[in-house]
Amino acid sequence: MAAAPIASADQTRRDQWALETLQAESAWNISKGEGVTVAVIDTGVNAQHIDLRHNVLKGKDFIDGDDDASPESTDAQPSHGTGMASVIAGHGHGPGAADGVMGLAPAAKILPIRVNLEGNSGFADEIHYAVDNGASIINISMILQDSQYKDGASAEDLEAVAYALEKDVLIVAGAGNDGKGGDLPFPANTPGVVAVGGVDRTGSFWEDSNYGPEVLLTAPATRIVSAGWPGNKLRISDGTSDSTAYVSAAAALLRSKFPDLTAGQIANRLVRTAALPESAKGLTLPDEKYGYGVIRPLAALTEDIPVGSKYGPLKVPGAEGSSAAPGTGKSDTDHAAENKEADQKQLVFFVVLGLIALAVIGLIVFLIVKLSRRNKNKTGGSGGPAGYPQYGQHPVSPQPHAYQQPVSPQQNPYQQQSPPPHGQWPPQQ
Repeated sequence: MAAAPIASADQTRRDQWALETLQAESAWNISKGEGVTVAVIDTGVNAQHIDLRHNVLKGKDFIDGDDDASPESTDAQPSHGTGMASVIAGHGHGPGAADGVMGLAPAAKILPIRVNLEGNSGFADEIHYAVDNGASIINISMILQDSQYKDGASAEDLEAVAYALEKDVLIVAGAGNDGKGGDLPFPANTPGVVAVGGVDRTGSFWEDSNYGPEVLLTAPATRIVSAGWPGNKLRISDGTSDSTAYVSAAAALLRSKFPDLTAGQIANRLVRTAALPESAKGLTLPDEKYGYGVIRPLAALTEDIPVGSKYGPLKVPGAEGSSAAPGTGKSDTDHAAENKEADQKQLVFFVVLGLIALAVIGLIVFLIVKLSRRNKNKTGGSGGPAGYPQYGQHPVSPQPHAYQQPVSPQQNPYQQQSPPPHGQWPPQQ
């Protein structure tokens, strides 16, 4: 959110420390975000920047009303939206794309949306537009602190977030940069939104990041190099804006790799693989500063993670801000009961399947033994007739079936209060 002096192009790539810490090179061997569109609701995006060209789609300017979502000099921070877009989907330039800004999801596409905040209108119209125009992830690296939002989102904004979840779109928003605790500002405080805090290069909590019970994840937030405006300018910034963009980019990698997962299940993979720095080991999770920890995109792409429920760790907004699934009127308690019942049904299924497998194995063993005895009686000994291979002299017990023992259902990570052992941060190379 706050920008430092412009960086020179020859130092750009080596100054992108977050890419190395997030093991981007290894993650790109699995996914670069192909086929995923990330909407950036912000101050507009410089689609002609050399490190973003061809990765920015036609969007919408909610101030001028046209499809040119470029920044304008009258904006408070005209480079801000371009910076976030490049952290997500910058592709660099030059031979081997070795120069310039590289995003964490360099093959993703950006849907630029220049936000209109006149009259403190919130983001409802912009969210609807993003959902209706192909975005599967929405990045909002902005906050509203007007008194209108001190008690949470408006009814229109709550409906827009619910609409996004109905359409399976993940919304990611920054916690803010005031260093304040308590409830987060809008939209990070809205049920259904992934609220993101910031960490420094060591993985320790960044002192200017806001914190509170809504924080779900954290990501790099200091000395982040990104693209700017006008022309091919660069910027260096500190802020949860950047950490939000990194989480959106990590989600893009996952949505490309796991297209059948819901928005909540994508959040589930990010949460279940997040890690704490050594200095924060032993915290009860979720922590008001770290949430469930710092994102680890490579682990999220490669580890064996239970799919989880449709909404995963996300709280789902109801018509008046209560946690309820869109259009169902069901409370968190109702969904918890449904999830428990589903787990019980799954366990019964595996038990029955295991018993069936045991019965089949027993039948196979019985038939093999019976056939062996019949052959022995026919030949008068253990050997078969001359000139034939002696099959079945010593029947080998079949290997246990994968479902021979009932599989215990996975614990819900969003109900337990002890941190799972998910490695450390920064990850060891």
